[in-house]
Amino acid sequence: MSTLYIETSAVLAWLLGEPVSHRVIDTINRHETIVSSVSLIVETGRALIRAETEGIIDAGGHQRLKGLFAEHSNGWSYLEINSLIRKRAAKPFPIEPIRSLDAVHLSTALEFLQIYPDLVVLSFDKRIIDNLVPLGLNCA
Repeated sequence: MSTLYIETSAVLAWLLGEPVSHRVIDTINRHETIVSSVSLIVETGRALIRAETEGIIDAGGHQRLKGLFAEHSNGWSYLEINSLIRKRAAKPFPIEPIRSLDAVHLSTALEFLQIYPDLVVLSFDKRIIDNLVPLGLNCA
């Protein structure tokens, strides 16, 4: 089994029940090791707050999805946004423009690639997907 780097767009697609949510669940279940940036936790929390504020989910749904994320992500490994990740994120990427948090995710995935050479990335964000192959990363 290979290692999966999961990016925020995939987690939110799963939690919010988007049509691709089954693909996220299947991909997670096929991998023994799941990794991400610590920013995933913040981004997911903020997105759930935004979804409740915008009326996409109610307060009960927010708490349920927050609990579901906590339960399933409990065994995942996260990298802090350390100096190596910050330095790489501040440099240009093959396909620009990308947002700061996308740069953090790509830089974190590159750090994990050094530990897990079989790493694949699951994202539904076109900016991230477009940069995977040029950076030597594989799409899940």
